[in-house]
Amino acid sequence: MKPRAGKLIAAGALVAGTVTVLPGPASAAEPGPTTRPVTSLTWTDCGTRAYPKLQCATLKVPLNHDDPAGRKISLALTRIAHTAATYQGPLLVNPGGPGGSGRGLAGYVAAMLPAKVIAQYDVIGFDPRGVGKSEPALDCLPGYFDPVRPDSVPRGAEGEKANLERARSFAKACGDKYADILPYIDTRSTARDMDAVRRALGAPRINYLGYSYGTYLGAVYARLYPERVRRMALDSVVDPRGVWYEDNIAQNHAFDARHKAFAAWVARHDDVYRLGANPENVEAAWYRMRDELLAKPAAGKVGASELEDTFLPGGYYDGYWPALAAAFSAYAVDHDSAPLVKAYEKHGAADAAADDGYSVYTSVQCRDAQWPKKWSGWREDAWNTYAKAPFYTWNNTWYNAPCAFWPVPSLTPPDVTNDQLPPTLILQATNDAATPFEGAAALHRMVRRSSLVVEQGGGNHGVTLGGNDCMDDHLITYLATGEVPRGAEGAEADAFCERLPEPEPVKQGAASADAAPTGATGASGSPGATLHGVLGHEH
Repeated sequence: MKPRAGKLIAAGALVAGTVTVLPGPASAAEPGPTTRPVTSLTWTDCGTRAYPKLQCATLKVPLNHDDPAGRKISLALTRIAHTAATYQGPLLVNPGGPGGSGRGLAGYVAAMLPAKVIAQYDVIGFDPRGVGKSEPALDCLPGYFDPVRPDSVPRGAEGEKANLERARSFAKACGDKYADILPYIDTRSTARDMDAVRRALGAPRINYLGYSYGTYLGAVYARLYPERVRRMALDSVVDPRGVWYEDNIAQNHAFDARHKAFAAWVARHDDVYRLGANPENVEAAWYRMRDELLAKPAAGKVGASELEDTFLPGGYYDGYWPALAAAFSAYAVDHDSAPLVKAYEKHGAADAAADDGYSVYTSVQCRDAQWPKKWSGWREDAWNTYAKAPFYTWNNTWYNAPCAFWPVPSLTPPDVTNDQLPPTLILQATNDAATPFEGAAALHRMVRRSSLVVEQGGGNHGVTLGGNDCMDDHLITYLATGEVPRGAEGAEADAFCERLPEPEPVKQGAASADAAPTGATGASGSPGATLHGVLGHEH
């Protein structure tokens, strides 16, 4: 869910346009091809080398939707326009976060879907309020993740105090800088922005594809405006029952399991990485590396916390495993820290875009839902979880700790149970760490007429348009026809796909943090590698 990367793929220059919001009729019934929209947006070419047909516009929306005549903010939009005679309406896309920039996702989705299908849609990307090229964009405390940070694991009172003061200072900086904005940076407000986009597009209903946090945003939109949903595909699903504190605890266990899966993969390739043929020995070597970096950060910038940041993207996408393992091996076996530093710069280091993404992440999550009011509760839960899942627990705890001091009161999350939607498609890998499988199963039960498609044994976060043809076929059929698979009565899922093969190791002579992801899920230039760049899981 987290926008951990710093350099999200940009869509191109932002061009302003005048906007008048237009109302439109709505119906929950699944329609056939629709009429062309009467849009009030001014679209201007802003193509990039990757997406030359991309267009840009801006939309003014109320900061407070309950005060439509009050202060306005702007949303940055992108579009790949439909070209077919048959028109199925706008397809809004969101990469997750919260805090992820969505402008580049429109081009990627349009490029990856079959031309005969995507030509029937206007694919619409957008930077949510506070993000990227939308204005104002938030940056509460520039350089907050600059190295070297205190050890994430507070081994004494002083270590805990140092991390607490960092979290408190971030929350205070946000409140001091954006006191008038923070009450309106939340999922409900973003969902209402989406409906303003719908009206500006002149569309009675929207189609939607959301990844990660984008699944929760879609579920909230559907709860607020069920009659305005035509088709909705949700990939890698947030558990709406645990927003957000409990979901983060579940993540800690799931990321630890993925880290163990990484260690097992490294052990299977001991001939390449020379870190041991036993997964437990590989994992022990990783923690020894962590201890050494705590005592002496590599190049004065990669300490224990930065090491966790560097290896976390491997929990999102196993295509990063070969390069991460090569850097690990170089440090632990060859006593060469240079590849590890390069890996940190590629996968873990934050830049201005990451500062913005984190500012929005905290603003949304802290505002969306209640968090424990006493730090003692956080501490107890973190240590209990750490005992079973040490890899990421304390790092994730401090990532969310500003919510313990947030200057704006929290809201109550909406119940996203829904029996008013047309058939909805849910897509999920069983071993996803960022959004564990239980969330998809729960939402499937909560949304009547939803269909759950499972990538059996898959561990990557984001399972469509990333190289799995079986998963893609279900999405393509749904967008083309509105049809979803239906399993047996009472079955947990409606369809299953095989997971992609694991990546191939990088030979030691080629071992480098600069090496492109390799193997079936991460070949150089592959959909998997590109998708995870667009979703913000690497730089």
